[in-house]
Amino acid sequence: MHISYPNAQDRAQAEARGVSAGGLIMVHGQRNRLGWLAPLTQHFNWTDGCIALSNDQMDEFMSLVQTGTPIEIRR
Repeated sequence: MHISYPNAQDRAQAEARGVSAGGLIMVHGQRNRLGWLAPLTQHFNWTDGCIALSNDQMDEFMSLVQTGTPIEIRR
């Protein structure tokens, strides 16, 4: 599920700092045919900025969250 990032405020903040705002941020499960590795991969930063879930967690997420639901990412 793609996240609507960066928005106008995110782009303005990045421009003011002279950096890229980035983009293509998603909530996703494990790669196809690699779901069995979830217990291991969840302990490493392998997502390049995305929000990674196990495939079972992703199925639950998709059943609870409708496309278009605002998602706030906090540090």
